Amino acid sequence: MSTADPAPITLIRHGQTQWSAQGRHTSRTDLPLTDQGEQEARALGGALAGYPFAAVLCSPRQRARRTAELAGLAVTEVLDDLAEWDYGSYEGSTTADIRGQRPGWDLWRDGCPQGESVAEVGDRLDRVLARAAELAATGPVAVIGHGHSLRVGAARWVGLVPDAGALLLLGTATWSRLGYEHGHRAIARWNVAVLPEQQP
Repeated sequence: MSTADPAPITLIRHGQTQWSAQGRHTSRTDLPLTDQGEQEARALGGALAGYPFAAVLCSPRQRARRTAELAGLAVTEVLDDLAEWDYGSYEGSTTADIRGQRPGWDLWRDGCPQGESVAEVGDRLDRVLARAAELAATGPVAVIGHGHSLRVGAARWVGLVPDAGALLLLGTATWSRLGYEHGHRAIARWNVAVLPEQQP
């Protein structure tokens, strides 16, 4: 990052919930953090302590807002566009469950009945990134959200199609950093775990 570049944007995935631990698709269902998730969120606070965020954007879901609270991050804006991918009729199901009824199903290619396509998630995250980039003119920005939607956002940041997010694994309560190199958007850090036992 050069002195001419805007400040970086830190992406933070919320801590563990019961469904994330079970691999169940979770969007609208407003689950709390598990005890493990709360421990992860506090550890995030330690990892990011002293980092001077000028703005903190957050999903409206309690798992994201609680992560922000336990990490000591004061939310400045709650954005509906930061909600997780809408899984429609697949809400609460695992990939194995879905493929048992629909062999070969792939979220990134097929989307979800009564839910969103990857292109629709990309449109939402483009708006989030535009807002974050605007705020980054005043200082570093934190964006607290969810696994699939943040993966789409990272792909869009570097000019890739939304479904390129499939290539970017993202564990619970990890942080990643979007920045610049010589004026070009880049992913500076990705999927940084704050506890040794965390897995993508």
